Amino acid sequence: MTTELDVSTPDGRILHAYDTGPDAASGLTLVWHHGSPQTGAPLEPVLAATLERGIRLVSYGRPSYGGSTPNPGRDVASAAGDVAAVTDALGIDSFAVMGASGGGPHALACAALLTDRVRGVVTIAGIAPYTERFDWFAGMVAPGGLRSALDGGRDGRVAFAAIDEFDPEQFIAADFAALDGEWSSLGADVGRSAQWGDDGLIDDDVAFASPWGFDLEQVSAPVLLVQGDLDRVVPRLHGAWMLSRLPNAQLWARPDDGHVSVLSVIPDALDRLAVLIDADRTTDRPADRPADAG
Repeated sequence: MTTELDVSTPDGRILHAYDTGPDAASGLTLVWHHGSPQTGAPLEPVLAATLERGIRLVSYGRPSYGGSTPNPGRDVASAAGDVAAVTDALGIDSFAVMGASGGGPHALACAALLTDRVRGVVTIAGIAPYTERFDWFAGMVAPGGLRSALDGGRDGRVAFAAIDEFDPEQFIAADFAALDGEWSSLGADVGRSAQWGDDGLIDDDVAFASPWGFDLEQVSAPVLLVQGDLDRVVPRLHGAWMLSRLPNAQLWARPDDGHVSVLSVIPDALDRLAVLIDADRTTDRPADRPADAG
C-alpha cells in the first residue's frame, strides 16, 4: 500500500511524497527520482520491482511537479535538501537513489551531498552536466528546450515553452512499444502532470544547462549508469563522459534500447545495485570499473 504525504521543507515549501512503508524485508529503501515531466507518483513497474525484492520505495514530486511548491531558480543540488526533508519526515537514515532521464542528475546530487546517507545510485538515461569538453547536444533529436535554457536562461526557456511541440522522432520503435505496453503508466503520468503547467520542466531544463551545484567527483557511493545506445533524447556519450568523472561507477550499455525502452532494466538494475552496495560495504577499495558491463 502506498501512502501519500505532504512534507514541509525548512524554507517553508511543500513536497508531495509517496511511501510504500517500512515493512520491506530487505531493509533497503530506494528513493526514486522521476523524469521530466512527471508527477512524482510511483510508476507501476517500479512499484512491482521494488515490492518483489522487499525494497521500501519513496518518491516525491520535485518543485512545481505533482502538487509540490514551486522553487524558481533551483539548481540540481537543491534536490539533496528536498530528499533530506522527505526522508527525515519518514524516519529514514540511509537509502539508495535511482533516477530516470531528468531524475538522474537529481539522484547524483543526493549521492554527492548526502554522502553519509546514500548507499548507492542508479541513473537510467540520465543527462550529464553541461560541458564544452564534448558536443553536449550531439545526437539529441529535439534539443530546443535545453538550448533555449543554455542560451537564454529561464526567460528563454519560458519563451520556448510557448512554441514547443513533441517531436516523435525522439523515440525509436521500441520506445513506443514500451509506452503501449509495460510502461503505459509512464505516458499516463506525463499526461496527468500537465495540470501543474510547464514550470517544473522549465526549471529542470534551466538547472541541467546551468552549474549543478556539485561535482561528479564528489560522488563516492557506487553508481550504475544505464544508457541505451539508440537513445535520441540523452545520447550514450553523456553516460560515457560521466563514467570518466565518477570515482566508483560502472556503465551498462544497452545496444538495442532508446530513451523509454531502457527502463525495462529496472528489475535487473536493482539486483546489480544490491551487489554494488554489498561490495562497497565490505571493502575500502572502489570496485573495479569496466568501460561496459552487461
